[in-house]
Amino acid sequence: MSTTVHEPPDKIEVGSGNGGFRHFVPSLPAVHDRSPEPSRTGIWVGLAAITMSFAALTSALIVRQGAAQDWRHFALPRILYLNTLVLLISSVSLEISRRQFASLAPVRVTTAARWLYVTLLLGVTFVAGQYLAWRQLASQGLFLATNPSSSFFYVFTVLHALHVLGGLAGLTYVIRRLNTFTLRSSTLAVTSYYWHFMDVLWLYLLALLWLKL
Repeated sequence: MSTTVHEPPDKIEVGSGNGGFRHFVPSLPAVHDRSPEPSRTGIWVGLAAITMSFAALTSALIVRQGAAQDWRHFALPRILYLNTLVLLISSVSLEISRRQFASLAPVRVTTAARWLYVTLLLGVTFVAGQYLAWRQLASQGLFLATNPSSSFFYVFTVLHALHVLGGLAGLTYVIRRLNTFTLRSSTLAVTSYYWHFMDVLWLYLLALLWLKL
């Protein structure tokens, strides 16, 4: 006996009856299929590795400060605090996008895409702000090899900025998948975890640099 399997429709007809306007939108339930569980496991492993790396650098900073006679304290560029606000707002916009995407309504999915673009723009603004902070320090004669304190400042902030760039690449991928109606909810979720972790990590780094430098 043969069994017929009916494929779900690729399009959903929307409109009023009796000759009213009709159009088609992509079938959204397929967009929200769950991705394989290893994607979630992988992001936690990656975040754990990043945490251990920055923990090792923190330990090195504390040891080096205690042993150095040439440690020079300096005021952090004020733009770092503005950058912090920008990064925090980007997390809010990303969370709004994720909540909008959780609905199957086409209008809300469109809104989710707009908030993703806002998050991407804010992320780029944060990296640009970090570059301005480096320029401000350079104008004061503080470079990577000037003294141990400035070296740690550049190492911490540059490494964090590189990880943020990785998050921007992830957001770009998510936006592309959403625009082609092939984004999985779990893909957006793991991207959100990574981005929020970058926020928390930056708050930690800012507090550490403020206390030690």
